[in-house]
Amino acid sequence: MLLGRSAAQAALKELLADAGGGRSGALVLRGEAGIGKSALLDWTAGEAAGLGLPVLRVTGAEREAELGFAGLVQLLWPVRDRIGALPEPQRAALRAVLDAGQDRGPDRFLTGLAVLTLLAGLAERGPLLCLVDDAQWVDRSSAEALLFAARRLAAEGVAMVFAVRDEGLDGHGLTELPLPRLGARDAADLLADRGFTAELRDRIVAESAGNPLALLEFAAAAGSWPGAAPGEREPLPVADRVLAGFRAQLDGLPERARLMAVLAAAEARGDLPLLLRAAAALGTGLDELEGSRLLHTTGTAVAFRHPLIATAAYRGAPLAARSAAHRALAEAADDPDCRAHHLAAATTAPDAGAAAEIAAAAERARRRTAYAAAAGRFRRAAQLAPDRGDQAAWLVAAVSAAASAGRLEWAAELAEEAEPRAGVGALRAELAQVRSVVEFELGAPGRAAGLLVRGASHAAPDDAAAMLRTAAGFGWFAGSPEPVGVAARRLRELGRPDEAAEATAYLLHEDYARGLPLLAGYVARVRRASRESAYGTPADTPAGTAEGVRRVGGDERMQALYGSIILGDDEAALDLAADEVERCRAEGLIGRLPKVLQAQAMAERTAGRHRAAAASVAEAAAIARDTGLHRRTEELDVVRAWLAAAEGDEARCTELAGRASDTGRVAADCALSMLDLSRGRHAAALDRLETAWRGPGRHATVLLAATGDLVEAAVRLGRPERAHAPLDRFRRWADAGGRPWALAVAARCAALLGGGEEAYLRALRLHERGGRPFERARTELLYGEWLRRERRRSEAREPLRAALECFERLDAAPWAARARAELRATGTAVSAGPPAARARPADRLTPQELQVARLAAQGLSSRQIGARLFLSPRTVEHHLYKAYPKLGVASRAELARVELAGPGDG
Repeated sequence: MLLGRSAAQAALKELLADAGGGRSGALVLRGEAGIGKSALLDWTAGEAAGLGLPVLRVTGAEREAELGFAGLVQLLWPVRDRIGALPEPQRAALRAVLDAGQDRGPDRFLTGLAVLTLLAGLAERGPLLCLVDDAQWVDRSSAEALLFAARRLAAEGVAMVFAVRDEGLDGHGLTELPLPRLGARDAADLLADRGFTAELRDRIVAESAGNPLALLEFAAAAGSWPGAAPGEREPLPVADRVLAGFRAQLDGLPERARLMAVLAAAEARGDLPLLLRAAAALGTGLDELEGSRLLHTTGTAVAFRHPLIATAAYRGAPLAARSAAHRALAEAADDPDCRAHHLAAATTAPDAGAAAEIAAAAERARRRTAYAAAAGRFRRAAQLAPDRGDQAAWLVAAVSAAASAGRLEWAAELAEEAEPRAGVGALRAELAQVRSVVEFELGAPGRAAGLLVRGASHAAPDDAAAMLRTAAGFGWFAGSPEPVGVAARRLRELGRPDEAAEATAYLLHEDYARGLPLLAGYVARVRRASRESAYGTPADTPAGTAEGVRRVGGDERMQALYGSIILGDDEAALDLAADEVERCRAEGLIGRLPKVLQAQAMAERTAGRHRAAAASVAEAAAIARDTGLHRRTEELDVVRAWLAAAEGDEARCTELAGRASDTGRVAADCALSMLDLSRGRHAAALDRLETAWRGPGRHATVLLAATGDLVEAAVRLGRPERAHAPLDRFRRWADAGGRPWALAVAARCAALLGGGEEAYLRALRLHERGGRPFERARTELLYGEWLRRERRRSEAREPLRAALECFERLDAAPWAARARAELRATGTAVSAGPPAARARPADRLTPQELQVARLAAQGLSSRQIGARLFLSPRTVEHHLYKAYPKLGVASRAELARVELAGPGDG
């Protein structure tokens, strides 16, 4: 029986019961050292065994925290025969985990998807329990994979439990259960039947402060444990006093026994054959620790009674003893990564041979996407390298690996360390490239662009051209004309003029007549190449097919995608986004997908596909959460803020816009200004947009597209003169780009400023050429209002009805309310809200259910859908079964007859 743990046991029993019922779940047990986490895991394993559930278990080790995939090797080894059943490239990802010599793709999150698929496959035979003990010491690569799987489990029958100390593991998104210390009564009960006097028992209870490990260890010492007299203030926390007690025990052992304890602590994995070989070299052995109660041997493994004992043995040993232990382990190891790990700890002075071995291990870790481990090893290799050139090369490699691991602050620190050693030439250029990515992701695109422009002077022509093209893109996000202009000029000097860079330079100087046609040409060329790369002719290549995107670079396609957004070319943006999303799904590029889905959502939103945009953002946000890409969620919130503004959800819009990053600030302000306009707060809308026009993001297309809001706010406020300059700029942009929707908005603005009916009619004729239905409805609304004020009520009804129908379809509640009010003013009876008959079955589905249902309706299997959406097949089926009754169908075959387009999807 576990005293004082009834709440935790009940939660764990419920978790196992849910797994038995086919529902997955994960729980994080969090608490200080010695609080009883491992005991609860043991108890849970026992309960699972009683229910017939198989158990997979991982235990983190402090000195293995920097070993790439050490935790996953523990997890996968008993079930390695099942890896062959996984789809590619997931199979390759897990084989690379088990075999350091195998390469795999660049996306580190693919391993988590493979773990998810593997666990789901194992659970097809029945429910499964996964236990992760001392999760704070599980290496980062393994922890990422395990957390990804835990967050995306739903209907597989898998239960996962993580035991972690207070300060470890980002369990964001998982249910957490903090473990408190025991109360006085439970603590006293734990000491019952031990023959203590009441005074001694009370002192042990007081000194242990409710920590179960402290209670047991203090009791074992029968009151002689290092402590304080009753009433004295304790100088150390309980866990530290337990640690001190273990050190005292170790200090009382003979020298060879202490050395054996240090050796076992340094080895960390409990590999008995390796320990015995290393011990023999040091003249010690496990028999030296017999009778000490410090560790125990089971089969071919050795384990300390508690991890704090290993900590006490290792930290309490002098540096010479620790180095000797690691040296012996390195010499005894038959695995090159294990040898490199111990060499890194054993070597205390520059050593070219050791540095080379450690760097080779780092490279193997990088090829397996264990980027955090690779960064640590590259840095250690640089520290031990006698040669300054090797130091620089390995530090730059460490920066790159840290950035790939998502450890941006660490990457920035390593870059500062590498800077004075990088010298000139290719290495300096490589460092500039990596630093620029880190700076961009940290929210400093201007600094990133400057780094690339300067670094390009050290690069070979091909690399320099690539760096300068990227610098132009970063400069656009920063609104910095100088680095963009320099990049464009340098590209011309290299004999490699670049349309996108040239266009960006013109646009930042508001030279739309030259910039927009150049950018349009670039976007058209990339779209054509994407089509012709697989099919030979653009006409017969469907959008969003994996075959159609293979031979066009993803970076170039993303640049073209952003270019199409800058142009306001929604058709091109949707086309390019579909291609890139398909590529990410087909190749398992999970980490890249949120960014691509965000761009797709932006295009869907402007194209009037609001429900599709919401679904894209929801999927992107879920993946960003499950992969720990928290910065990406700030950018996604801007898209959601605009959708909330259109719907009139003020609280949500304000909350989401308030979370925007610096790079998303302009878009957030545009969302808030539209909300203000819909609420009749014209002064607030105008002031907000004018402030944005004066800021560094004044070049942004989203701000240009908000000119209609600015003009309307200025006119309604009686200050039309404040609209003239912004409208002039927008008109020049619209004329140069030639987008019908933009020309229509310019004509609408002219009508508001006194252009009369002809300007409204011209705007409506332009809208008929397609694009941005929300803007068309805004024009119809304003024209209908104008007609009513001119006492032409019967003529006003047609544009007002058209506006109302569109606003209702897009779920733009405040705008629909305004259209209804205008229609009533014309003498037309209008219902208070959208007719119930217009509701479609798809409206009842969640975004994920809708995604799954649409793919199933296309004939994809659950396995295929799961691979596309990074879900297990069981979870796909779970979503389908929830969707069927909402849609009024009973099977996949009936999905084809259901209208699965929701409001705003067309």
